[in-house]
Amino acid sequence: MCEHLCYNTVAMGRIMALDVGDVRIGIAISDLMGIIANPLETFTRKGNLTNDARYIADLAKGKEVTLFVSGLPLSLDGSENVQTAKTREFTDELSRLCDIPIEFLDERFTTLSAERVLIEGNVRRENRKKVIDKVAATIILQNYLDRKR
Repeated sequence: MCEHLCYNTVAMGRIMALDVGDVRIGIAISDLMGIIANPLETFTRKGNLTNDARYIADLAKGKEVTLFVSGLPLSLDGSENVQTAKTREFTDELSRLCDIPIEFLDERFTTLSAERVLIEGNVRRENRKKVIDKVAATIILQNYLDRKR
C-alpha cells in the first residue's frame, strides 16, 4: 500500500497557482505531496502577453509543475467581468505555450485576505505591495489544496 501511495504522490507533481493582474502576477507552488502552498514570486509583467506567458510556462517546467490553478476574478454576484476576460486571455496564451492543464478557482476576496494577513504580520504598507500578489496566489493554492483533500 505504501508503494502505491508513494507512487501516486510522486506522479502528482507540483501545482502552481497564479494570481493574474494587469501589472503583476502572483505565483505560488505546492510541495510535492500537494498539501502545503508556498509563495514563490511576484512577476512584474513586461507588457507582452506572449512573453509574460512564456516566462510562467518556463518557470513551471523548471519546477516540474503538473497543474496550474488560476484565480478567476469574478464580480461580487459571481458574474464574469473585464478582469475575468483578461485572466482567461492570459491563461489561453499559457495553454498555447505549454501542455500543463489549467483549473480555475474563484478568487473573490483573496487579495483582501492577503492584505489582512500582511497587516496582522506587521508588514509595512510599502512592503505589502511587493508581496501581496504572491500571498494572494498562496491563498488561492491553499484553498484549492484543502478542497481536494
